[in-house]
Amino acid sequence: MHDKQSERDHRELRIDKVGVRGLRFPIQIRDKAHSVQNTIATIGMFVDLPKEFKGTHMSRFVEVLNAHGSIIHVENITDILQAMRQKLHAATAHLEMEFPFFMSKKSPVSRLESLMDYVARFDASACGTEMDFVLTVKANVTTLCPCSKAISKHGAHNQRGLVTVALRSSQIVWIEDVIAMVEASASSELYALLKRADEKAVTERAYENPVFVEDLVRNVALRLNAHPLVTWYKVEAENFESIHNHNAYACIEKGP
Repeated sequence: MHDKQSERDHRELRIDKVGVRGLRFPIQIRDKAHSVQNTIATIGMFVDLPKEFKGTHMSRFVEVLNAHGSIIHVENITDILQAMRQKLHAATAHLEMEFPFFMSKKSPVSRLESLMDYVARFDASACGTEMDFVLTVKANVTTLCPCSKAISKHGAHNQRGLVTVALRSSQIVWIEDVIAMVEASASSELYALLKRADEKAVTERAYENPVFVEDLVRNVALRLNAHPLVTWYKVEAENFESIHNHNAYACIEKGP
């Protein structure tokens, strides 16, 4: 059959990334406890397209993914990228994977165990023998406003905040370690299951540890600065304000 994608294109414009996005696929993630966590990733796969070609072969991306088995291991990322380059005759290949990550947590007083969900993301690219990998972790926390506490006779407004940490590292940094840094930087961490005694403890902990959104990103950044493996990071925090109809936001980026 006629291969329309391989026809010559005369607009002389190279495309940086072309491929498929929104593909759901089972993956396995190794956690810090050296066990395997099964989850479902939303995947994007892309290559560059030289200026002389009209289009790429979209089906080949799915072929590459399925060629590595019904479950994709994180350790296979380099192999997948190189297979994409070879099969699609590309100079560069990109792979993005976003997935829910679960951790078992005990409530602070009752010590009841429950699962907390977080969002993790891998962004990997290959160009020749060079490889780039960025780990992104999103974690929700509680923040209590220092200004509100200082000016109020009773209580202070608090809210849930979302912290997003993206980092590059010289060796593997565990997702759990990034989550721990984020949660230790907030007024309080969150839990899936709280009894009344737990709720009292969490509320009082937040009241004794007020942080602005600026404090939050700085606290996380200090912990990342002290980590010996982290070479670059970007920390974003967004507080979903409880007394305003807008959100508070802060960002710190550091590294080459």
